[in-house]
Amino acid sequence: MNSHIMALSCKDILRIIFEKLPIPDLARASCVCRLWNSLASEKEIVTKAFRAPWKLKDVVGSPLSGSFWRDNGLGKFAISHRIVRGDSVTSLAVKYSVQVMDIKRLNNMISDHGIYSRERLLIPVSNPSVLINRTCYVELDIHAKREVAVLYPDDIPDTSTSSGCLSNRISSQEGKKRVIDSLKRSMQVDDETAQYYWSVSNGDPRAALSEFSEDLRWERRVGIA
Repeated sequence: MNSHIMALSCKDILRIIFEKLPIPDLARASCVCRLWNSLASEKEIVTKAFRAPWKLKDVVGSPLSGSFWRDNGLGKFAISHRIVRGDSVTSLAVKYSVQVMDIKRLNNMISDHGIYSRERLLIPVSNPSVLINRTCYVELDIHAKREVAVLYPDDIPDTSTSSGCLSNRISSQEGKKRVIDSLKRSMQVDDETAQYYWSVSNGDPRAALSEFSEDLRWERRVGIA
């Protein structure tokens, strides 16, 4: 019995175990105790688990929110498309075999005309095979207003686009501050509350607002608010 307890508190043994776990199990392991949380949150371990299901070659960049690693579903990825003359949301939907509404939803576009004020669009990934042996870049996109794992042609980021790779810490912090400020105004809450909902929603403002609304409804039901 004691040998089992010792094994479960040995960092080297735990690392070997954690390196074989998928993302959902790593998330559960991180809740067991401080030691497990520390090891299960190590970048090398979480990036390996993040890459594994899709056979990604590499993941470049550090997300602002540690919760980014808790979900590596297909919706976490997007293709960066540099807009050229003649592009339209419809033509891009046909080119990449995705739905028009999915492109607009990901890029927070109300109208198709929104394409003309941008240098790039993020295209949802519909075919998992495009991820095989690719490098993706963790970015906080200023239009999507959330962190996304972005694929570029030839796996080389296009630094000429204003909403390109924001893994640079200063740019990312500025982007995060803009989103947090926006959440504060929408929720009418303080910094800490806005940051909390940003974190639990994996950096997705719409999900943060939805989570906040759910909590408000619950408080009203039980008579707290």
